[in-house]
Amino acid sequence: MKRYLCSIIIGMVVILSIGTYYVKFSSASSLPKYTFKTLEGSDKELDPVIINATLENGSFYEPLTFESNTTTYASERSYLENLNGRQDHQIERLIKEHRSFMRGKDSISSLYEDDDFLAYAWVNSEITNNGKMEAEFDIGLLEKKDEEETSFQIELPNQERIMNTDVRDVQLVHSKLQVLTMNDVNVNNEKQTKEVHLYTIDVANKKVLSDKTLVSETFTYPNQVDFEMPTDVAPSQPNNMVFISVIKGVNHEDGFKEKLKESKLLSYNYETEKLETVKKGSLSLDMERSGYADRKNLYLVETKSGKYRIKTFDLSSQTLTNDTELDLAVNKKEHFAAIKNGRVYLLLGNEVDQDSLTYKPVQLLIADLTTGKTLYKGETVINKKNSKSFGLFINDLEVK
Repeated sequence: MKRYLCSIIIGMVVILSIGTYYVKFSSASSLPKYTFKTLEGSDKELDPVIINATLENGSFYEPLTFESNTTTYASERSYLENLNGRQDHQIERLIKEHRSFMRGKDSISSLYEDDDFLAYAWVNSEITNNGKMEAEFDIGLLEKKDEEETSFQIELPNQERIMNTDVRDVQLVHSKLQVLTMNDVNVNNEKQTKEVHLYTIDVANKKVLSDKTLVSETFTYPNQVDFEMPTDVAPSQPNNMVFISVIKGVNHEDGFKEKLKESKLLSYNYETEKLETVKKGSLSLDMERSGYADRKNLYLVETKSGKYRIKTFDLSSQTLTNDTELDLAVNKKEHFAAIKNGRVYLLLGNEVDQDSLTYKPVQLLIADLTTGKTLYKGETVINKKNSKSFGLFINDLEVK
């Protein structure tokens, strides 16, 4: 009887959940529709832009996605779509193309893709009762031509000394999987240690060939060391070079103060296996820490004299080769940026007009990455009266 009662309760919960969803869906038509009004350039530049945001009006909130100049609210998506959540567009593409292989894989930094292979590496871990971590690699390789899959789990080397590990890059070099991780290491005193490791994995023989420590930093409070990586312009694609920022500083009562002279940017070449320090010159710490990287350059969007600028640092010559002003005034709120397709995408969220206490439109600028020439400039408009009372809070900006 208890078993049947449990089944009935579960069934009622599902029915009520779906019913609530469709009641909510019926009101979606009353929600405002956002579009971008073109102020300059071609609206075709909007095609690869995806904006995830939240509509706010008083105590009402509703998640939405802007894509192809069309607004779609969460309540307009299917029940299963909302249940699974929205994925990164690159993950969504891979799921559509290789559904079986991609099951349970949702981190773009754990994936590698070229014309012939799709590879995956992740670390599954748990803390045991004695406080130690037990961890293993979860490895997968798909040969696209015949859809042949190889998958296996293998113990993480030297796991007894590791507290936490995070996969940051995966590459396939000479048929061997290269997995770059950032590890927090166990210590027996007040000291803390952070390391960057490179694991070489032989997929054919299902074993770890080597565990190389690229960077190791030990420190004691109030000193602090963090490892960061510039945003990869083309994550999961073949890339023979990776960049690691080593940020050093001291914790004060008023926050973290960086030691600029001790911080550095490192480059590692998978082919040559060389780890080198990038000469700083006019390279700023912000560019090292929060810039964007491709195989040739580092890029940084910064503000100066009330305008946004895009700086380009050439990695081969290790010099600043471009510093271009963009045609967009600085917004007091945080901006969202992306670099792709030879373009810089700059999105400014809702800003409150302090005189009228209403929201200003969201602004979008798309400019040529080299010249800074404006390719598109626009701002949001909505199909509702009293539209300035609606706030559009940006969550993230994606570009296909």
